[in-house]
Amino acid sequence: MDIPLGLGKRKNQHFVFYVDDMILTGDDLLKIEMLNDKLSACFKIKRLENLKYFLGIEIADSRCEDSPPVDRGRYQRLIGKLIYLSHTRPNITYTIRLSQFIHDPREVHNAAARRVLLYLKGTPSYNLLFRPHGHTNVEIFIDVDYAGSIVDKRSTSRYCSFLGGNLITWHNKKQLVVSRSSA
Repeated sequence: MDIPLGLGKRKNQHFVFYVDDMILTGDDLLKIEMLNDKLSACFKIKRLENLKYFLGIEIADSRCEDSPPVDRGRYQRLIGKLIYLSHTRPNITYTIRLSQFIHDPREVHNAAARRVLLYLKGTPSYNLLFRPHGHTNVEIFIDVDYAGSIVDKRSTSRYCSFLGGNLITWHNKKQLVVSRSSA
């Protein structure tokens, strides 16, 4: 069915459909309400407001303006230790993204860092182990996400290299500017 939405062209409007489930997000609440009204006129819909789960994925609100600030020095020391530890625990390299909040850490960021500590406590045997694999091939894998940060829309580039099937180096870096295209 063709529904003339008349919403115009905007960057930050997203519609996600899966069979009979739909998510509407955007930065223009008036346009989202207009779309809801038009869809309601054509279909029987149920509005659930704040999204908690979709297709088995837990959805967390990324806004943290209401979160109280925490001790900056203590947070910086904790993040520094996690970054150092990531050299032998590459499975926590994603937590390096927590370092982007070191100048104004909030309780939500501190809680995320504490969850990493709990993960580390529960997984003491998850570390690098070098084993012979019968070859000395060098393999390098590279990935860049396009505007992957929900906080500042910057891309993150990352790579990892293997020697003889063993992880030897990895790198994770947020780009300095916001990408305008993925090409």
